[in-house]
Amino acid sequence: MNIPSSERLEKVYGESAKSAERFQALAENFKKKYGHDEAEFFSAPGRTEIIGNHTDHNGGKVIAGSIDLDTVGAAQPNNSSVIHITSEGYSKEIVVDIAKLDSVAKVSGTEALLAGMMEGAQKFGFKVGGFDAFVSTNVIAAAGVSSSASFEMLVCTIVNHFFNDGAMSCADYAKIGKYSENVYWNKASGMMDQMACAVGGPVLFDFSNGSQPEYKPLSFSFEKKGYRLVIVNTGKGHADLSEEYSGIPNEMKEAAKVLGVELLCETNLDNLLAHVNEIPNDRAVLRAIHFFEENRRVDEMAAAIEADDIDAVLKLVNESGTSSWELLQNCYSLQNCKEQKITLTLALTELFLKGIGDGVCRVHGGGFAGVIMCLVPLAEADNYVNYIGKYVGDSNVYPMNIRAVGAVRI
Repeated sequence: MNIPSSERLEKVYGESAKSAERFQALAENFKKKYGHDEAEFFSAPGRTEIIGNHTDHNGGKVIAGSIDLDTVGAAQPNNSSVIHITSEGYSKEIVVDIAKLDSVAKVSGTEALLAGMMEGAQKFGFKVGGFDAFVSTNVIAAAGVSSSASFEMLVCTIVNHFFNDGAMSCADYAKIGKYSENVYWNKASGMMDQMACAVGGPVLFDFSNGSQPEYKPLSFSFEKKGYRLVIVNTGKGHADLSEEYSGIPNEMKEAAKVLGVELLCETNLDNLLAHVNEIPNDRAVLRAIHFFEENRRVDEMAAAIEADDIDAVLKLVNESGTSSWELLQNCYSLQNCKEQKITLTLALTELFLKGIGDGVCRVHGGGFAGVIMCLVPLAEADNYVNYIGKYVGDSNVYPMNIRAVGAVRI
């Protein structure tokens, strides 16, 4: 069984030795499990959100990027209506019969997610079919770097290649993932996670156009500007916090309704300020203020990137993190307010950054639990990794880079 060429691996991973070993193991596991002599290989990265925290679901703007952690899969059609997926490290095979999607319970879990995607793909006019796949991932689970969206985009890439002749766009992928999470997981997700995983590289997104988000690739590298992106898993996942996660878009929409619109992108901060006393939910007002100010910061960061102004970029990341903590209020869960892994790790990181006089940090992704993002000078990156590792564990600290390639067949 032939694995991807060194040239293809270099394009995706920037190297070919370690990735070749990974795909060789993937191929062997796939053949052992399903008996296919041939396979196609696919990859979909996780994502980092640079700025634009919790704005996409109200038609806002985001700058995000794919990261060099990904979900990979070896797959082949099986000429049936049944999908079989085995994930490395999990004994239970995921089995979904496309002809019997109505029988799949709408509860959180990979089987429901996969069934929802197959239903969504068909609703949006695309073909689906049975296939066998063996997948492996190094994307941190339930921690804000979109392990679920990475899996979703991998599946979409497989379905696109085998059954749709490449006709599906990144926006189609994202709509399918969003549909599944909304309908089968009852999770009020937007499309940012999926789009960032699908497109690849740093990207400016505008979600004001509903199901057809606009996006513009950006030419930018933290490393070339002297900083390392470090993702820190604080030790508490957010898989059990869907209610609080969904509360953010719902409260923003609650404020929007008072302002006479469905989504906050359809109005502005001045209109909000004119009607503050008509909105009984104070937190909804605060979250709406965050939305408008965060959109402004995204535009300012896009301009700063265009001007190659790293100081302005860092300043805006810091302001965004402060707003998430104070206004958006997604740094810890009210289910157990004494457990504050995000805020504790941010406070410890800020002490380190204050000591060296450079760098910024912020809550990352959905929040409430999960991960933080730190931008630390390259010369201090190892020192920070060692420092924060003492508090969260060395295995929970991930220095990484922005990946140029999104969800692809390799």
